[in-house]
Amino acid sequence: MPVPVSTPPADAEKTPGEAAAPARRRPALSPSRAIDFKQCPLKYRLRAIDRIPEQPSRHAVRGTVVHAVLEDLYGLPAVDRLPQRAVALVEPAWERVLADRPEIAELVADNGLDRFLAEVRTLVESYYRLEDPTRFDPESREARVEVELGDGVLLRGFVDRIDIAPTGQLRVVDYKTGRAPGLSNETKALFQLKFYALVVLRTRGILPAQLRLIYLADEQILTYAPDEEELLRFERTLSALWEAIVDAGRTGDFQPNTSWLCNYCDYKPLCPEFGGTPPPYPGWPTDGVTESADDALAEAVAD
Repeated sequence: MPVPVSTPPADAEKTPGEAAAPARRRPALSPSRAIDFKQCPLKYRLRAIDRIPEQPSRHAVRGTVVHAVLEDLYGLPAVDRLPQRAVALVEPAWERVLADRPEIAELVADNGLDRFLAEVRTLVESYYRLEDPTRFDPESREARVEVELGDGVLLRGFVDRIDIAPTGQLRVVDYKTGRAPGLSNETKALFQLKFYALVVLRTRGILPAQLRLIYLADEQILTYAPDEEELLRFERTLSALWEAIVDAGRTGDFQPNTSWLCNYCDYKPLCPEFGGTPPPYPGWPTDGVTESADDALAEAVAD
């Protein structure tokens, strides 16, 4: 069904380190907010509609800095993308992220900045045991992608990297600073890449030959070759999900869904399942959502 003008907001995702210039954008569905709604509609509401601030984790900040380093690395000529040069990029990337969010300095204060930066360097060094960045030039890095589906659903997000081979084959790449998931969680892990593969298919008319998840913590690579029929089924899934979000947005009925993830949710004190009371439903905005610096750390960089 076509999405009405007054639709609830989804994610205003940003590339790590991007300046936090406020902007009004049409509401859209992103991978992170789609996963939020699937996990817990109330979490989606409090994060995307109420926009209640969350305490960023040290793990997420570390992932943001690693992403910034890898983005900067591929901005250099191929011959300069050596390990020692990548390590030298760590402190400037940290300073840039810190300038955008000064309050995150407290997250690394307890264990020390030196230890934090050493962890970032270790992850960056791990990357070199998985790929050789001197052997190819990516087509894009931290690219903003957006497409409107035939039924009016707007998809939006940022892709860590897109590679195009001399043969024209296209690869979508996402960096993760956590560990690779078990077999039972691979479907969830691939959700984000299928999302971006669908956007590529709809914007470029090209079926990605490969989806690649690079897990730096345990130096694993998860690859997947989608087929077009699969992505078309996934497109219908996203449309149905957005319709459910729209219906909840009209009524304000975002039900909590409890799971083990509740132990890690900043909104637990506001959840009725744990004796809390959500704030009054503010209604859904009529002209989009305002991006903020909080969105830079909302990216699922450490899954």
